[in-house]
Amino acid sequence: MNRIRSLSLLSAVVLTATGLTALAAGTALAADVNVARNGGYENGLADWTCSAGSGTTVSSPVHTGTAALKATPSGQDNARCAQTVTVKPGSTYTLSTWVQGSYVYLGATGTGTSDVSTWTPGGTGAWQKLSTTFTTGANTTQVTVYTHGWYGQPAYLADEFSVFGPDGGGGTDPGPSVPGAPGGLTSGGPTASSVNLTWNAVGGAGGYYVYQDGRRVKTVTGATGTTVTGLAASTTYSFAVSAYNAAGEGPKSPAVSATTTSGGTNPNPSVPKHALTGYWQNFNNGATVQRISDVSAQYDIIAVSFADATATPGAITFNLDSAGLGGYTVAQFKADIAAKKAAGKSVILSIGGEKGTITVNDSASANALADSAYALMQEYGFSGIDIDLENGLNATYMTQALRSLSQKAGPGLVLTMAPQTIDMQSTSNAYFRTALNVKDILTVVNMQYYNSGAMLGCDGKVYSQGSVDFLTALACIQLEGGLDASQVGLGLPASTSGAGSGYVSPAVVNNALDCLARGTNCGSFKPSKTYPGLRGAMTWSTNWDAKAGSAWSNAVGPKVHALP
Repeated sequence: MNRIRSLSLLSAVVLTATGLTALAAGTALAADVNVARNGGYENGLADWTCSAGSGTTVSSPVHTGTAALKATPSGQDNARCAQTVTVKPGSTYTLSTWVQGSYVYLGATGTGTSDVSTWTPGGTGAWQKLSTTFTTGANTTQVTVYTHGWYGQPAYLADEFSVFGPDGGGGTDPGPSVPGAPGGLTSGGPTASSVNLTWNAVGGAGGYYVYQDGRRVKTVTGATGTTVTGLAASTTYSFAVSAYNAAGEGPKSPAVSATTTSGGTNPNPSVPKHALTGYWQNFNNGATVQRISDVSAQYDIIAVSFADATATPGAITFNLDSAGLGGYTVAQFKADIAAKKAAGKSVILSIGGEKGTITVNDSASANALADSAYALMQEYGFSGIDIDLENGLNATYMTQALRSLSQKAGPGLVLTMAPQTIDMQSTSNAYFRTALNVKDILTVVNMQYYNSGAMLGCDGKVYSQGSVDFLTALACIQLEGGLDASQVGLGLPASTSGAGSGYVSPAVVNNALDCLARGTNCGSFKPSKTYPGLRGAMTWSTNWDAKAGSAWSNAVGPKVHALP
């Protein structure tokens, strides 16, 4: 019975709302004021009455300011929150509010003419603006305005409620004005990579923007201080702060300068002349679950897979899959990295992978990648990063990002790449160009000789994956295309489970290493010269290697370390 009544009322309101479309075209005059009071709910429910005790205020989520209305309907109550405003007879008013939720209504009664309402039928999870207009009767001096939800529906949110029109003499709640400049900006607590900032609160501010050398780097809400990270050691920066609200951004504060500390000596161990690289999985996909401490000592470079994208283009973060890794804690993870570094190993953070979505295609995203990567290096102890973007990259801005990171991290930065075979067929390819652009700071390119079709070798002949010739003839392109031998490594899967195709036995990998470095054990292709400085080899992954009894690292590791 109650359900039938509710549905009938819903249909009636839908028809009413539909008929109001033409009324929404009215706009407030320049001299109009907001005759509603406490429209931002900053003073709790003052001036508002909510049916059946259904309303309260919350500090999050809000559209602007520090509070919003939250009202919860029930089976017999639609959570109507209303107030009576003083109006001028024979005048037009624009009624509006921002809402979240399903079936949220905005309306006015007692107008002296036609009462109005409008509604939003869908809950998108985002703030939506409702707006309509009403005209008061010849003798009308007060009108009741309201929001409500619908019977049995979830709670709804409302913020920035306004009734703009001529001043009826009952007092006003003016809309926000642009906030002033924050005062008292000070810096302190510098480290080699961060600076603390504090400032005075600004009345009416919804939040603050932090600027570093004229570039906006952070948004701060609910606080008058922050720590700016990702900075370079022994560097002086200029900082400023502005306040913002619904009316816009105010002027910046006077700038302050801050200088980071020297950071001491480089904490990263040197990569050996010939190195074995292994990718470590921060997830469980059927391979052996490992902690960093479990990774075989054969591996000189351990690439943690993978960094995560953020909402900021180019910026990355890292989220340890503690649950998937059997309760591996962040503290243990950091301690294990430190122990590996103490043992002379390099632990780096890999960016990309098959499903990586990090895009660097302008200066802002390049800066974001450099800043966030350096902050993660400082936080976890990573010695550098690995670029494993398998959906293309922009050579210009990736170069900018890597050079910026190098300036922050210094000469101890470990920088590796893991392009696909197609990415290194020509020096005109963006991946190859990037490698050449950063050749002076590049550690090694471990091309993936797997999940690939047939490719051209440096002799112009076509070679199919799965043979020693495929490895040597394609490596020759990099070796003769401008990379130093110390910057070339052979990337192979550790077992048949590690890739869809391209697995070769460790013996084939070792033959290719011999062929390139010594000119022995070659197949039909034999390079015109040897490359004794060849860096080594890489595998996906240390986990699949462990699953196969460490057969790959136990065979290829000693071969790499014994290269001339």
